[in-house]
Amino acid sequence: MTPDRRIQLLLVAFCFGAFLEGAAGFGTPVAIAGALLIGLGFRPLQAAMLNLIANTAPVAFGAIGAPIHALAAVSALPEADLSAMIGRILPLMSVLIPIWLVRTMVGWAETMEVMPAILVVGGSFAATQFYWSNYRDSSLVDIIAGIVSLVTTAVFLRFWKPKRIWRFEEDAEIQIGEGHSGGKVLKAWMPFVILSVVVLLWGLPSIKTAINGATTPAFRDGGWNVPYLHKAVVRGMPVVAKAVAEPAKFDFNWLSATGSGCFLAAIVAGSLLGVGPRSLAKIFVGTMVKMRFAVIAIACMLGLGFVTRYSGMDAVLGLAFTRTGWMYPFFGTFLGWLGVALTGSDTSSNTLFGNLQRITAEQLHIDPVLMCAANSAGGVMGKMVDAQSICIATAATDQVGSEGKILRLVCWHSVVLAALVG
Repeated sequence: MTPDRRIQLLLVAFCFGAFLEGAAGFGTPVAIAGALLIGLGFRPLQAAMLNLIANTAPVAFGAIGAPIHALAAVSALPEADLSAMIGRILPLMSVLIPIWLVRTMVGWAETMEVMPAILVVGGSFAATQFYWSNYRDSSLVDIIAGIVSLVTTAVFLRFWKPKRIWRFEEDAEIQIGEGHSGGKVLKAWMPFVILSVVVLLWGLPSIKTAINGATTPAFRDGGWNVPYLHKAVVRGMPVVAKAVAEPAKFDFNWLSATGSGCFLAAIVAGSLLGVGPRSLAKIFVGTMVKMRFAVIAIACMLGLGFVTRYSGMDAVLGLAFTRTGWMYPFFGTFLGWLGVALTGSDTSSNTLFGNLQRITAEQLHIDPVLMCAANSAGGVMGKMVDAQSICIATAATDQVGSEGKILRLVCWHSVVLAALVG
């Protein structure tokens, strides 16, 4: 569609990344879109950083609305109200992020040259995000908004081109090809179509429940009780309305996990593309070897999320924020940011702090729906600094060992954007 690097960044990292976030979430867009950018000729470190920044505005509705579902469950507030409120906060950021993204890669002069395309990308995504979250449902917001943004931008580029094509200094001279046949285009998109269909099916409650019931013996009891921890920790006022012993259950739903759906989609897509079983096995083993350190780091970060929960660290930090009084809406937003930075997931952040946000808002006579929504909306900006996302980004872009450097590059972006949401 375009040889211009600025518009390629918008199409791949923002539009397509948002679609992947809505379908799968949990680091999938950072991995896939990052690899695609490198394939187009972006520098690996640059691709990792830019994808982390792009994967923010869509996160609250990621993985078929998982963060919203979790927030409604823990806060006991209507899911439709929470979805609508988040859908009023984030569209502003959905327009800002594409501008921020391009400006991070180039100067202001080069950014202004493609401002019409930037506004089409952000505006179409934001309008769809607002409409779908307020008047439809919370599950398909990112998927629909991502598709609308991609299609709208593709049509727009048929009628508008930047006056100057911007490329990297090291790029070779532009070779204008003859285009691709419909069959080639369909074949190229096929793996992502299969991925989307499988992940959507995997996310349906009826299918997920059936899989868990057939594969996990302790599923009906909520999982296995963790010895010495199950109901050994008690949460009291004001974190919860009534003192309750925290259940600690190991929920080993291995087949219904999103990753298992992605694994099945990879096998089906690889087979349809003509990759034999031996080659598929070789690619799988190679990927496992490449990802070994990233997997260990991600597992440790997920473990840290449980440590912060059962040690009471999340409650202490949250209560400290409540001392800010009339400034709480600003700092409460950063509470969501902190939750994602600690756990790597907006869903986990909403689970940790959703009920605390509701109780604190009621004590301060602030709308609890607004503050619970702010927890999720602020949390999306913490996605680019959490260790899980950074590990996925470095592994996917072959930058393992550069985690600290990438963290330093994106940290200030994360803090400033969270402050703007606040």
